[in-house]
Amino acid sequence: MSETADSFNEEATRKPMNLPSTNPELPILIAGPTASGKSELALRFAETQGGVIVNADALQVFDGWRILTARPPAADEARAPHHLYGHVPFDQTYSVGHWLRDVAPFLSGKERPIIVGGTGLYFSALTEGLAEIPMTPPEVRSEGDAFLRDKGLAAMVAELDPLTASRIDLNNPARVQRAWEVLRTTSRGLADWQDDTPPALLPLRQAQGFVMNADKEWLNDRISRRFDLMMDQGALEEARMMEPNWDPALLSSKAIGAPELIAHLRGDLTLDEAREAAKIATRQYAKRQRTWFRSRMKAWTPIDLG
Repeated sequence: MSETADSFNEEATRKPMNLPSTNPELPILIAGPTASGKSELALRFAETQGGVIVNADALQVFDGWRILTARPPAADEARAPHHLYGHVPFDQTYSVGHWLRDVAPFLSGKERPIIVGGTGLYFSALTEGLAEIPMTPPEVRSEGDAFLRDKGLAAMVAELDPLTASRIDLNNPARVQRAWEVLRTTSRGLADWQDDTPPALLPLRQAQGFVMNADKEWLNDRISRRFDLMMDQGALEEARMMEPNWDPALLSSKAIGAPELIAHLRGDLTLDEAREAAKIATRQYAKRQRTWFRSRMKAWTPIDLG
């Protein structure tokens, strides 16, 4: 018999046996890599210490990919209020600026927000501020897509200004392309824009920030088991429903496992190959998340797992 989502989530947060005590007047922030159990931790906080859960995951904001993005199931949503999950149509764009505008009302609401997710950029923008950079025109986005595809990541990195190149993850194509597009659009480097950042909506000193610190092998095992559980819960059927409208350029199409399952449905991969490729992609994503958290969240309180 396969494990249930509830048993899987309970196992995730078994290590921190006692929840940290928190100030009921201050928001809670919970960051963590994929499959680390942060959503279940947020639910435990909400049920035992009060609050509403607010999403800070850049893929869980979209509708369509519910299973593959590991959005909280209906049973969890019934246990505590959940917000900003699946509220954006899958074929629309959505940026960190959009998210900041959406999350702002919860910072002054009657109930304490418990903001949880794996998108480090969302948390950094929330607690450190976000530079008001002009939107990238569609033609520049297309030019960037073609440049990266035809010339490669190293060539794109070479075109960045030195200050920006010193600050971003040069192994992350999305981050590099974003910086390239900003420079191309505004003739100013991304770092220059960031240095003009306005005040943060929620400085860390006005919140309680926790970051899930997961052992690599422990997390990799959970990633593998969780993807198998997603498949049991209907991830392939979800992909089949999305396939007629599949567009790899959409932000929602970056859901981990989506490209691999679509490739299987189109005859390019066997199901076993798609399953293994999706697990590898998830491990790579988790590695990038852990790197971000180590470098940008040193002042946050760690919760050790595994």
